[in-house]
Amino acid sequence: MSVTLFWMTVGFALWLLGLHGLLTLRHALRRIIAINLMGSGVFLVMIALAARHAPSDPLLVALVVTGLVVAVSATALALRLSSALATSKGQER
Repeated sequence: MSVTLFWMTVGFALWLLGLHGLLTLRHALRRIIAINLMGSGVFLVMIALAARHAPSDPLLVALVVTGLVVAVSATALALRLSSALATSKGQER
């Protein structure tokens, strides 16, 4: 098994684990974590594809870096929205 195939398999397994969590869990924070896990799996597959050749593909690396920035900001927004929803329902601890 090549190194690229190994990391692609790990990334796909992370994506499947996140999909399972997204479909089975009901708590908002756990669903946000599941979505982040799916994104991490996609980023891992993209980096494995970029590293197939000796000089890494700069386009895929740039897409992953941009995706990480977008994922962090989307996570912050989702956490704020879930916090506001919990506050409006009176579930804040």
